Amino acid sequence: MSSEEVAQKLQLDTNPESPVHTGADEEKMRPAPAAVNGDATSELTEKLNRRLDIHDGTTKPKQMKIFNPYTEFKEFSRKQIKDMETMFKRFDSGKDGFIDLMELKLMMEKLGAPQTHLGLKNMIKEVDEDYDDKLSYREFLLIFRRAAAGELQEESGLMALARLSEINVSIEGVLGARDFFEAKVQALSVRSKFEAEIREEQDEKKRMELERKERRAAFKELQSTFCS
Repeated sequence: MSSEEVAQKLQLDTNPESPVHTGADEEKMRPAPAAVNGDATSELTEKLNRRLDIHDGTTKPKQMKIFNPYTEFKEFSRKQIKDMETMFKRFDSGKDGFIDLMELKLMMEKLGAPQTHLGLKNMIKEVDEDYDDKLSYREFLLIFRRAAAGELQEESGLMALARLSEINVSIEGVLGARDFFEAKVQALSVRSKFEAEIREEQDEKKRMELERKERRAAFKELQSTFCS
């Protein structure tokens, strides 16, 4: 007699009325998997469901895709984007690539426009595309895009952030063009300015490298004079 049969016999001896479940019976008793709701396919429903999952802790927030701010935010110059990046990194005290509620609170206090807890949450919510309740670098840039496009309310916390950041967000791209020809001219102008800024950065690097070589040569010459 197998050990399984012995166990079943002992169970019957101790409790004759208790049913004996075989492997097949147990398989039948397993609950059927829940059916997937095929109707919830819209993007809004998916985002709302994901937000609930994130809050419940049943899933991890999606990581933001790597993007190139210079190509995606063409309405801003390289200097403006660098200034925005510097500001973002300065207040990202956790160095995790995000500005959370407490870091945003500190930022607004430093800028001289403190916000209430609810005000801070509304600020994040207005540009929080992935519903993770914090600002990524891309979402931070969206604040200045919307400010430049006049899409922010005058008394909103985001408008205060854009104004007090000392970053000039005047529109330099094709947003203000009145017709196709003007838009084309402005697009070429932005491209020329972008290329000019790249050349300036390259020239600055060459100049610094040349100065470094000259200092090294002067040091070696001075060293050889003392050693001779």
